[in-house]
Amino acid sequence: MGAFRIFLTVLFILDCIALTVLVLMQEGKASGLGAISGAAETYWGKNKGRSMEGMLVRWTKVLAVLFMLLAIVLNLNVF
Repeated sequence: MGAFRIFLTVLFILDCIALTVLVLMQEGKASGLGAISGAAETYWGKNKGRSMEGMLVRWTKVLAVLFMLLAIVLNLNVF
């Protein structure tokens, strides 16, 4: 089972790197003073789920869940 643990560790490291890159690629959530007047509600603000920002958020969630699962599995002393 040592090879399986090495495989999971490498997968965990790749997940950590990808998660870090995705978080750094995202924009900040603070809208500044434009949020007071409603200027932040543009076409791209309403359709964020279909934009590049929405895709980054979705992949960040997926990689975060994978990170947690791999951390739990690697912490078990079954291997």
